[in-house]
Amino acid sequence: MIMLSRTKQPNWKAIVKEFEGAIGKRGVVQRKEELLTYECDGLTSYRQRPKVVLLPRSTAEVAAVVKICDRYQLPWVARGAGTGLSGGALPVEDSVLICTAMMRQILNIDLENQQVVVQPAVINNWVTQAVIGAGFYYAPDPSSQIICSIGGNVAENSGGVHCFKYGVTTNHVLGLKLVLPDGSIVDVGGEVPEQPGYDLTGIFVGSEGTLGIATEIRLRIIKQAEAIRVLLADFTSIEAAGAAVSDIVSAGIIPAGMEMMDNFSINAVEDVVATNCYPRDAVAILLVEIDGLEVEVAANTDRISAICRQNGAREIKIATDPEKRALLWKGRKAAFAAMGRISPDYYVQDGVIPRSQLPYVLQEIENLSQKHGYPVANVFHAGDGNLHPLVLYDNSMPGALEKVEELGGEILKLCVAVGGSISGEHGIGADKRCYMPELFTETDLETMQWVRQVFNPKELANPGKIFPTPRTCGEAARGKLEITKQFEGVEVF
Repeated sequence: MIMLSRTKQPNWKAIVKEFEGAIGKRGVVQRKEELLTYECDGLTSYRQRPKVVLLPRSTAEVAAVVKICDRYQLPWVARGAGTGLSGGALPVEDSVLICTAMMRQILNIDLENQQVVVQPAVINNWVTQAVIGAGFYYAPDPSSQIICSIGGNVAENSGGVHCFKYGVTTNHVLGLKLVLPDGSIVDVGGEVPEQPGYDLTGIFVGSEGTLGIATEIRLRIIKQAEAIRVLLADFTSIEAAGAAVSDIVSAGIIPAGMEMMDNFSINAVEDVVATNCYPRDAVAILLVEIDGLEVEVAANTDRISAICRQNGAREIKIATDPEKRALLWKGRKAAFAAMGRISPDYYVQDGVIPRSQLPYVLQEIENLSQKHGYPVANVFHAGDGNLHPLVLYDNSMPGALEKVEELGGEILKLCVAVGGSISGEHGIGADKRCYMPELFTETDLETMQWVRQVFNPKELANPGKIFPTPRTCGEAARGKLEITKQFEGVEVF
């Protein structure tokens, strides 16, 4: 379906009155200076001020405002904490931004069945804090877990340090209460982990707000392990650290988490966090967390230490108590923010590669860095090959953003070329939609669009995200442009 281009401007004054009637005046933000807060998410290079921001507090209020949008054919974008890094919560022109920030209650804790039900604005780390006293925790832990919300994690299918062993968000979501783009309320999934029929929960997780809004989320929590240890091994080359990663996995060991940082990142975090644990002269460090039974953890500690030494590790530090383990992870969790000490701006990408390709890809990233003239810091989930290259630049220099975006695009193409993907956890959003044809065929993309049409036939929910269009991707979709022009202003079914 080609959307009808709106020729008649909506009566925003009257529509805002309806929004106020649905959620109260305090739930409607429309002053221009207040709207500035919402003009971008964590990808600050893209900005668009919404027409109005709504702050509903319940499923019923979300449904009410979505129905108003549906009635007046108003495009809308859902937003949680606004920490996303792909422009998924970027408003579109003359859009309504539905912000779930006021929906932050933990609705139910069921320790017997190892489940928690939360509203979308509950912060990731709050879930673990609510159950850790009983010996449980919530496994998906993005680096932004102290500020990112569960609703946003669901939208982007976020990962984190522990996703190598325990999986990403979709592996921990049992059920959802959804408000669909027409304002109807449905429940998918439930208390039973495996249900017959289509996996509608799995379809929604990672859909980036294009299929509706999750207003209640049923999460799986897991029991804390008997023993946990964290190893820090430092290397004189990235290739050696990458080889250690491959050898650890080849040995049949599955760490809870395995992360790598290069020298750029090491020094940046030591300048900011001052852990005094990361050797500043190391070319790369490897952080490995092992959990399980005490005897298993002790044995795997020895095996991993031996593998790292065989690959040239200079020193291996081992932390067993919670405070020392947290200190070793503190630098990794602060890596993105720490880049502000060594560069005015940075552009972060998110790609995935096979572990066996780590040494080759890291060398190619260095080659691309030299070719384009911009340094690249590498921080990534080494266990599952999820790279987070940070391109350092100065946005005040004319044309710099365009150049680093080109560099970022070449890194994504490199990931695909070696058998990987253009996203591991940050999503596609507005940032990477033009690279979808690098990974998927035209038939693949068309099939995905059919799924979106079932839930979102009017394309009002987060329009323009994920998929390339002539307007957003220029040459990448030029072949479709003439067809679109023929039907501009006409609704075709």
